Amino acid sequence: MPRNLLPSLAGETRKERYLMANQFLDHAETVLSKVQFPLTFNEIWEKGIELGFDKKIRTEGKTPWNSLGAQLFVDVRDNPDSRFIKVGKRPARFFLKSRQTEVKASDLNQIEIQAEKKQKSETQEYFERDLHPLLTFFVNRSIKFGRGKAIFTKTIHHEISRKSGYSEWVYPDIVGFYLPLDDWQDDVFEFNKMSEKNILRIYSFELKKILNRGNYRESFFQAVSNSSWAHEGYLVCANLKEDEDLLSELERLSQSFGIGIIQLKIDDIHSSEILFSARSREKLDWETMNKLCEENEDFKKFIQDVKIDFESKRIHKSEYDVIDDEIDEYIKRKLKRKKS
Repeated sequence: MPRNLLPSLAGETRKERYLMANQFLDHAETVLSKVQFPLTFNEIWEKGIELGFDKKIRTEGKTPWNSLGAQLFVDVRDNPDSRFIKVGKRPARFFLKSRQTEVKASDLNQIEIQAEKKQKSETQEYFERDLHPLLTFFVNRSIKFGRGKAIFTKTIHHEISRKSGYSEWVYPDIVGFYLPLDDWQDDVFEFNKMSEKNILRIYSFELKKILNRGNYRESFFQAVSNSSWAHEGYLVCANLKEDEDLLSELERLSQSFGIGIIQLKIDDIHSSEILFSARSREKLDWETMNKLCEENEDFKKFIQDVKIDFESKRIHKSEYDVIDDEIDEYIKRKLKRKKS
């Protein structure tokens, strides 16, 4: 490629990025001109769909609401001539700068109270264990987890533990594993069995319907306690309050203790994401695993099944949680949600 074409191509790329960012900001301005109160970026996107404005946006991204949010946060932070203001942190909401005199602290407080009531009401519609098929689907089918590796899971029923009073802080809700049976040559797989560091990976997941300021610390350290034995441990939630301070604190805890954070998106399970990655451990905690096997039949059966699969080089899928190929229908039926 001739050198004199490079600057023009780079300029065109910058121009395209500018136009893409501007269409999201224009969209936000149009929506906010039609409402009475500040909205979160998710609410701006949903209101835009309701009004039919989203059809004007040209984007190939699967999560345009996140792109909208990113543009709004950056514009308010870095652009002194921004058309928008950001109000509140729990969660952050946006409004037009030209209408900022209409925003009253008392009204904003009432909005936050109503939003929290709505979130709690939605989570009361289903049980925590109803989320298990969503996580099973996500870790097995999503390219975002394990770079698309086929990971299989098993639900651990705390109630069958021999010492039920301690089980909540001993056993994770779900365990999972990965074996590269479809990715490695047979000879390499057999040779790896002779190594102390074999390719088998074990995962631990603690699920919560909601994470907020009231429960995040207990939930996080429950995940720490329940995941100490595995290669990777995760705290998983379906509803995460859009709170900048809360996200910052979860990030700090994740970096300090190595526990990953996953958010399952009930309205669109395919856009679920790993907010913070887990820190992988090189070795399993065999003493803890032995204790778990002694006290819980589900965990013992999981270890037995993984051992059989490892030795036979064949995964017996019927021994693990079912991967629901009609997951969107399951969500509508069980969690009473319609896909956005």
